Amino acid sequence: KCGSTVIGLYGETLEIPCNNGAIKAEDVLITKWKYDKGEGLTGDLLVKRNNLNVSISATDEYKGRVSMALNSSLLLSAAKLSDQRTFTCMVVSVADITEYPVNVVIYKTPAGLEISDRVEELEIGKPTKLGTCVAQDANPAANITWLKNNKPLVADGKGISIQTSVLVDPITGLSTTSSTLEYSAEKEDADAQFACSTQPTVGAELVSSSMTFTITYSTENIVLQVFAQDPLVEGDNVTLKCEADGNPPPTSFNFHLKGEMVKVENGDTYTITNASRDTTGEYKCSLIDNPALEASEHITVSYLDINLSLSGNIVKNASESLDLTVHTEASAEAKDNVKLDKQPKFTKLTYSDSGHYECKVTMGLLTRKASFDLMVEGAPVITQLSKQRSEDGQHKVLICQAEGSPKPAVTWSINGTSPEESPFINGKITHKITVVPTANLTVTCSVANEFGTATRAINVSSCKYKVVVWSTHLSAYFP
Repeated sequence: KCGSTVIGLYGETLEIPCNNGAIKAEDVLITKWKYDKGEGLTGDLLVKRNNLNVSISATDEYKGRVSMALNSSLLLSAAKLSDQRTFTCMVVSVADITEYPVNVVIYKTPAGLEISDRVEELEIGKPTKLGTCVAQDANPAANITWLKNNKPLVADGKGISIQTSVLVDPITGLSTTSSTLEYSAEKEDADAQFACSTQPTVGAELVSSSMTFTITYSTENIVLQVFAQDPLVEGDNVTLKCEADGNPPPTSFNFHLKGEMVKVENGDTYTITNASRDTTGEYKCSLIDNPALEASEHITVSYLDINLSLSGNIVKNASESLDLTVHTEASAEAKDNVKLDKQPKFTKLTYSDSGHYECKVTMGLLTRKASFDLMVEGAPVITQLSKQRSEDGQHKVLICQAEGSPKPAVTWSINGTSPEESPFINGKITHKITVVPTANLTVTCSVANEFGTATRAINVSSCKYKVVVWSTHLSAYFP
């Protein structure tokens, strides 16, 4: 018979079955275990005769290691690789003598996976021995797989090269597998997790602890950043920052400031204080050890100037002309925001032109203002002198309207009641009095200020009634 196969674990007790119940226990007279010593020779291990104790005859390597279970199985302690051979159970029964050979295979899982000789840094594009993964004392020899981010790495003859060797211990017969990974790193490997694994014949997969590496590479790209308020206006500070993608990153830079070069060591920034319109221009930064690798940015300092030809308090006489000009200077197109529809023109000043004038100019978020106060002065004039009947029809209301500045004082040539004066607005004032004339008369209104006096007269008739009778119809009229 070819026999069956039993798998044992290294260092543990192995149970090798006998006949698997093919012969009833009560029919068994003698059970004997022996093993194949090679070269056609056999060695005796033990024998069990019916109703007698087990007699052990093992010598050499099996002495003290064998015993028999109640079911006639051979118990072999501290299994080792030399136990990989054929063990035969010979059964003598009432009817026959039968042999049951069993092939024994011993497996040993490596104690663990360790990565040795690991490097600290990997340089992009440079093949480097990353480390050696060792699976020690296994049977059969472990097959090692390298992993990057839990995905297997396969040797491609370019960026990935894997060299594997197996060393067999001459005493134990166990195999130690060593696998060395040579790897050409890329930028994306900066956070990559590397590990190695093996899948034993018996048991769960073994995975080493993972490791990461510092990826070094020369600077390929450089960027100049500008940090400033928006908009950047005169008087502000602006900071230039140079960033390079090398690893380790450069620590010193040249800053090119409109024809002037400033070397900054152990830093990557340069600050321009109190910027002015002359600061506007192109700025650059470059690597000190590679000046050809540079970056540039244009800086614009926004400015806005507004100049009015008039300022402060302006005092002019009525009917004069006044020249007003607005001049702006800006870093971009500016827009005038005047409260009037358009810039005022003073070809012939009137009292209503008096007031506060403000010009507001905007450019984006930047705003400038300029203003002046205009006062138009002159001798008063009476623009209108009128009369009207009161609501009860028994009084006359005289109305004198005048213009002038400063505010003119109003006087009448007749005493009246209920005087009423309007607010003085835009050089205009209105004065009213109520009179009850008993005869026709002429009334004058006078207005005066420090620049002169004006007088105007109006005829006012008596408030007496005349009655004319026509038949039975009365008609009243006022002379």
